[in-house]
Amino acid sequence: MEATYLELVVRDLRERFGVTEEVFRDEVSLYVKPEQIVEVCQVLRDEYNFDFLADLTAVDYWPQQEPRFHVVYQLYSYLHNVSLRLRVPVDGEEPEIPTVEGVYPNANWYEREVWDMFGIRFEGHSDLRRILMPFDWVGHPLRKDYPLGYEEPQFTFNFHDIERKKPRPRE
Repeated sequence: MEATYLELVVRDLRERFGVTEEVFRDEVSLYVKPEQIVEVCQVLRDEYNFDFLADLTAVDYWPQQEPRFHVVYQLYSYLHNVSLRLRVPVDGEEPEIPTVEGVYPNANWYEREVWDMFGIRFEGHSDLRRILMPFDWVGHPLRKDYPLGYEEPQFTFNFHDIERKKPRPRE
């Protein structure tokens, strides 16, 4: 059986960078180390024609701390009509990852949005400042530990504590 283009790309990246692969519903995600993201993106753009950064976002896995975040890059190759997702695990309260702005210039606004909403710094970014929230805003609203007004966020691990403290209407 002949390997598909994407299988060849994944095999090469696994050999060169030691990335790990996850396939879910025929969509491929590669887990990349933060220090390798720029080089992996450059190889994908220059050698495999992944010429479009379609999206860049993040996921917060709080209360888990290691890794607390995944920075997610969605790349697309117009030439081969193939999509590839890169996931970069990032730890800690003040996460940082190198910028891919030099490889994909449109990453500028995406990275600013991730900084604004999640507080993930992009080392080497040309203009890392808020893009959605007011410049004097305190905090990063898409972090799961961000306070929602005066009500503590409810998750599966603290459901009973919240339920016990929740105000009830009087009869």
